[in-house]
Amino acid sequence: MLEKHPDEHGESVNDMFRYFHNIKGNSGIIGYQEVNVLTHEAETLLGMVRKDELPVTPALVDILLLVVDVLESLLARIDAVSVQVSPFEAAELLDKLRQATSGGAIELPASLLTEASRVAPPSPPPSGGDKAGGAEEARAHILDIKAALEALRLDGADAKAAAALFDGLNGVRDAAGGLGFAELQTYAERTAGIVDQGRKSNMDFGVMLDLFAQECGIVEDMLNSALAQAAPAPSLAPAPAQAAPAPDKAEGPAAQAVPPAPVAASAPLAASGQSAAQPAPGKAAAPAAPAKAAPGKDESSKASSTIRVDHEKLDHLMNLIGELIINRNRYTMLARNLENNPNIDVGKVAQDLSETTYSMARISDDLQDTIMKVRMVPVSSVFSRFPRLVRDLSRKSGKEVDLILEGEETELDKSVVEVIGDPLVHLIRNSVDHGIESEEERKAAGKDIKGKVWLRAYYKGNSVAIDIEDDGKGIDPEKMREVAVRKGIATHDEARAMDDREAVDLIFAPGFSSAEKVTDISGRGVGMDVVRTNIKSLKGTINTSTEIGKGTRFTLSLPLTLAIIDALMVSVDNALYAIPLDAVSETTKIEAARLTDVKGRKAVTLRGEVLGIISLAELLGVTCHMHEHSTLSVVVIQDNDRRLGLVVDKLLERQEIVIKPLGSYLGDLKGISGATIMGDGGVILIMDPHELYLMATSKMT
Repeated sequence: MLEKHPDEHGESVNDMFRYFHNIKGNSGIIGYQEVNVLTHEAETLLGMVRKDELPVTPALVDILLLVVDVLESLLARIDAVSVQVSPFEAAELLDKLRQATSGGAIELPASLLTEASRVAPPSPPPSGGDKAGGAEEARAHILDIKAALEALRLDGADAKAAAALFDGLNGVRDAAGGLGFAELQTYAERTAGIVDQGRKSNMDFGVMLDLFAQECGIVEDMLNSALAQAAPAPSLAPAPAQAAPAPDKAEGPAAQAVPPAPVAASAPLAASGQSAAQPAPGKAAAPAAPAKAAPGKDESSKASSTIRVDHEKLDHLMNLIGELIINRNRYTMLARNLENNPNIDVGKVAQDLSETTYSMARISDDLQDTIMKVRMVPVSSVFSRFPRLVRDLSRKSGKEVDLILEGEETELDKSVVEVIGDPLVHLIRNSVDHGIESEEERKAAGKDIKGKVWLRAYYKGNSVAIDIEDDGKGIDPEKMREVAVRKGIATHDEARAMDDREAVDLIFAPGFSSAEKVTDISGRGVGMDVVRTNIKSLKGTINTSTEIGKGTRFTLSLPLTLAIIDALMVSVDNALYAIPLDAVSETTKIEAARLTDVKGRKAVTLRGEVLGIISLAELLGVTCHMHEHSTLSVVVIQDNDRRLGLVVDKLLERQEIVIKPLGSYLGDLKGISGATIMGDGGVILIMDPHELYLMATSKMT
């Protein structure tokens, strides 16, 4: 906001000034002088902007962003386990800030541009006080919880393990209360309540174990986060008893921050500071001797494996589990009546079975829907990283580029959201570097000198689409053909035979790059093939649409979930196959006599459209019975805006299926994306429509 509206900076600057001021005050109270001095200098700089003594420039925004990066690194150096802080060299950045507040040029320190931190590891853990004792008690209960979950994984009906899980959560609740962690106390208590409901209803915990493990993981993450925020962070800077300088006066070189040494958390705040020699201006203090890395590094990666779930959803799940248990008992009763009563009324039993089965179907549908909603998270969690990325790329490339975000509230399965980040980075970098022209080129083309990149998400049927669009120069198919021949990706004849769409799709070929020169942003011939591979692994597709001089749009089509899909069942050579319903445009019957040959390909005119036709049996390498029928059953699949007719032996019913991945020992089966298990135990292969289209077009040529 500050950079986009530099002349209307009042509110933005006031907000930032207040944030830095609060951090400065809090860090001063606990004696974390590095944070205190750094935020003081940033506050002084913003004070000059508030007084209109300093204009808002890209260089100013650069150095403020770097301050935020360094603050994040400083806070990450606090180890919640040992309650210690590791040194961090920020003296060079402080020099540049003081230079700016003294009326000099605003510059970025070269070393901190390339290396975010140089960390000296902490010394051995200190002895703890009362808070440390409470923390250790809470961690001991976390270990008890993990042991109980493992026991329940082996036997979901283990009453002792369920009781241990309940007691462990109550122990965390009590410890959190003693530490003053109110939010954690409430969450642990509510989670313990859900476990208690399960115990009272004699629930098999194996049914809900993954959900309970997720909830307990959140409890652990909340504990670690609360301990990290509560940990004092002492340093080797002057003792905290010294007052921080006034925000409107710049300090001299003597006030340089020095990397803090780890000090026991139980030491009194007044004694936490120690004197040390100050480094010369502009020079960072020497780091401590090498030792093993600071603990707690895995916390962030672990946190990403959890989802915060609304307790109303969990309560609803518990109600559904209760209904399932009631239905299970009804089945048991019916079985017992059949076994013990030879003269039972079969019609009455059949009616009871039908009613119970109907009730079970309703509950399972509701359970599936609720579980799906639990797993859904907004794409904003991924989109939020890209404004900074585009800003940095814009500065580095010398192009003015605006990123426009749309549809951030669109929700996707968490497992999908976690994987799409890297492909989106590649595509956005490609749009900024290759798509958006230089300022001179845009002027010559009559365009606004500031380029635009759109990142939007929206629902499209039973899938989610994500567009990465730019208003740049577009992709020239002729240039694609030339590059493909030059790089040996295609022969001259193959390149000439390609239509424009196929030529544009060469951008996804391994090693392909149309860049005139290699930059550190893109243009090395890697990235776009990785994008397609990653999207394919998500059972999604990527489509490119481009217009020379107008721009390019990449559209990712992703399933809402990777677990359950609707599929059309078909029969080919007496075997069943499943085709994802999202990819099915229509099903139809076609008289074999209507088929014609178009350049060696089978085709038919269907409602004014020439549709390519190929037998699915031919693609799968099984016996083809197409010639035996006068009327053909055809499934029309759609790969983005391209359509293809697949001839099958029989069209069967639509069915909801659970996707199971193929084992690595099966290798990469062309045209197959996974398998599902039917009610009779049979295994059905699931088709990959995108690969089927590619296989069909290669066979037709």
